[in-house]
Parts: sequence; C-alpha cells; structure tokens
Amino acid sequence: MSLYLSMAAFALAASITPGPVNILILSSGVHYGFRPSLRLVFGATSGFCLLLLLIGLGLHELLVIFPNLTTIIQWAGVAFLLFMAFKLATASGELGKSRAEKGPSMITGALLQWVNPKAWLAAVAGMGAYAANGAPALVWEFTVLYFAVCFASVACWAYAGAFLGRFLNDAAHIRLFNRIMAVLLIASAAYLIVN
Repeated sequence: MSLYLSMAAFALAASITPGPVNILILSSGVHYGFRPSLRLVFGATSGFCLLLLLIGLGLHELLVIFPNLTTIIQWAGVAFLLFMAFKLATASGELGKSRAEKGPSMITGALLQWVNPKAWLAAVAGMGAYAANGAPALVWEFTVLYFAVCFASVACWAYAGAFLGRFLNDAAHIRLFNRIMAVLLIASAAYLIVN
C-alpha cells in the first residue's frame, strides 16, 4: 500500500505543478469553460500516460541509443510553446464559449505531452523510481494510477480557468490574461533553452 501512496504522491507532484500544458489548460478553461476543456484534459492525460507506459516498456532505451532525440524533443517543445504563445498574444479576446466554439481537441492535448520535455522527464523519472525492473504488471499499475491522479490534477487547472473566466467578462481583460499566459509560455520555452 505504501508503494501506491508513494506513486500517487509522485503523480500528484508532477501533474499539478505549473508547466506549459497546465498553462494552456488554464487558458482553455478561461476561454471555453470547464466542460469543453475536459477534452483537452483527457487528451493531455492520455498522451502522458501513453508516454509513461511506453517509457516503462522500454522506449527510454531510444534516448540512450539516440541521444540527439532529446535535443529534437526539446526544440520541438520550444517551437510549440512559442507558437502557442504567439496565438495567445494575438488572440482577439473573445470568449470561445460565447461563440459556441468547441475548444481544443483531445488530440491537441495528447500531442502537447509528446513535445513537452517536462512530460518526458517525469515519465523517465517515475518509471525509473517505481518500475525500474520493468515488471509489466507494475508498469501497468503505475500507469493506471497515474492516469487517475493526473486527470484530477490537470482538471483542477481547467476548473481554475473556468472560475477566472467568470470575472474576465470583456475583451480587454481577456487580451490582458492571454498576454500574461503568453509571457508564461515564453518563460517556459526560455527555461527549456537554458537547461
């Protein structure tokens, strides 16, 4: 039981802390509301857990064989964060829920994790700590537990965004919020470049 509690604590710490995916989900909550943002939450959680599972089943060996792959993932993540920051900074400030838009898709959420270096580090560290022996049952158990904790944690960011969205009721406030989120994404990208 203590192993599962430790796994859950690791998953909570890795999932709920601020990062580029959580910033985008917060922004989605502001723009589209909680329920439409759950698609993005589910996609991000599923994408991460697929990565976690594959790392546990041996994908991390690719990083050893092809060390340049880490650099490619890092630069793809930087490019994606800068693209998302640009989109946020130049957005009109109109709320998607008032225009009956659906919001980001599950696939967007899943792909976010595959270019998120934080996700790769968390997956490698988590599997290294809890399933280093590669026992398939333990890899699957950790992945299932991580899914539950990650989904709940990331959904908190969508809920926080939806809550903030109630107070951001004009285009000028939304534009200011978008620009703050864009700066945070640029800061995340800069952090990836220097580390």
